[in-house]
Formats: sequence, structure tokens, C-alpha cells
Amino acid sequence: MHINIEIKAKSENQDYIRIILRSKDANFKGIDHQIDTYFRVPSGRLKLREGNIENYLIGYARNNKSGPKQSKVSLYKCEPKSSLKEILTKSLGILAVVDKRREIYFIDNVKFHLDYVKGLGKFVEIEAIDYKGNVGKKKLLSQCNYYIDLFKISQKDLISDSYSDLLMKKQNK
Repeated sequence: MHINIEIKAKSENQDYIRIILRSKDANFKGIDHQIDTYFRVPSGRLKLREGNIENYLIGYARNNKSGPKQSKVSLYKCEPKSSLKEILTKSLGILAVVDKRREIYFIDNVKFHLDYVKGLGKFVEIEAIDYKGNVGKKKLLSQCNYYIDLFKISQKDLISDSYSDLLMKKQNK
């Protein structure tokens, strides 16, 4: 398990953010088409991410609030096209499915996503990650806030909900 401080924001200035990331020599991991299947669980969130680059079963707990928020995350690396999705679907049931195109970048321990989410639009995510417990929440928050300012992300564009929550709210209207 690791801890991260993260933000998600609406973003119509992905080109600007991409230029900044390149100017900072960000490590570009590639473009991933990801399908995140969220399962019904009694607490926290559980999703299976199926992509070209990232394939994980992800369990996490996080409060929905705008601005930087802490998550406790557990990752399990999965094999693409395994029977795990079928097993989880039969035993837990599907809550939501998120289909997105994601550009993935890293600068040190900070991960950046430039996302296009089907049915929702364009977003940016910043995740300051403490993999081994040696960075600390204060530095993670500082890193996250630094990039919020650098990318000129306004408070009104910060999103409190996950993509799955946003899609379910949109479907229930």
C-alpha cells in the first residue's frame, strides 16, 4: 500500500500542460486506452484497469473533496485478458465503467495524466506518490500545489468526484 496526494481538474489547456511537462523533461510513458471497471464493494473503491500500458486491480480509499486529497492505494498487477474481470463481476457486480484515453507522464515521484474520458471530456490529474513512506504528506501536498500553480489550474476547475461518480451522476439526470 502507498499514499498519494492527488487532484483532478477539468482541462481545456492540455496543450499548455503538455508543453510544460516537456520543458521539465517529464518521462512520457505513452498513451494508454484504459477501461476501468468499478465493482460494488462495501467500503472504498475497487476497480480493474485494463490498458495497453497499465493493467491493475486497484483498491483505494479517498474522501471526495475538491483540491488536493489523500488516497490510500493498493495495486495488484494483472495479466491482460485474465479471468479476473469475470470473477469480480460475478461475485461483486459492476458499479460503473470508465472508458478513457490517457497520456501518462512522470517527474520524479509525481505522475501526470492528460485524460479524455468518454462521455465527460478533458481532464488533468496530478498524483504525488509516496511509494515507500519516505516522502511524507507535507511534501506530497507541496508538490501537488506546485503543479496546480504551474499548470494554472483554477479552483473552479478542481473536481471532487471520481470519473465513475461523474458518469453515474450524468446517467441519473
